[in-house]
Amino acid sequence: MQLHPSTTPLTDTKALRRAFGTFATGVTVVTTGGDVPHAMTANSFTSVSLDPPLVLVCIDKGAVMHQCLTMTGTFGVSVLAAHQEDAARHFSNRYRSLGAAQFEEVEVVQGMFTGVPLVEGAIARFECELWSRHDAGDHTIFIGKVLALCQDADSEGLLVYRGQFREITSELREVTA
Repeated sequence: MQLHPSTTPLTDTKALRRAFGTFATGVTVVTTGGDVPHAMTANSFTSVSLDPPLVLVCIDKGAVMHQCLTMTGTFGVSVLAAHQEDAARHFSNRYRSLGAAQFEEVEVVQGMFTGVPLVEGAIARFECELWSRHDAGDHTIFIGKVLALCQDADSEGLLVYRGQFREITSELREVTA
């Protein structure tokens, strides 16, 4: 099989976004605490290291969260369960106001170590302190050291694939070559 170069210019950001969307990812809500708490939905979250325990989130430099995370130095990540699409949609509004009012429609718990709000019912919740940050074009990669975690191994996760929310199912199919 021969690979052919793309005929889509890399400057076509809509085509690039669609191509990136072919990679299914989990859905998270990233939160900061402090005097003016804030939250945003993100799918750019991944583990980095087990020792020390590190995770990363990528935040658009124009997002309100970028400034909030830079100022507070701590953040939370709530990995959403399949039934939490409403929370994902609620926090995906990039123009939503700052502060406690943003959390009125979604049930949250306070992190024990950092005080950041975390989404109640999420299948995993992490409290992190900022370890490092790295410039990455129009985003910044924030690496956090995990201070605490809580998980619910019995629930299924919420996914995003091709710009649509999806659910993980327990049906497994064998793929043959």
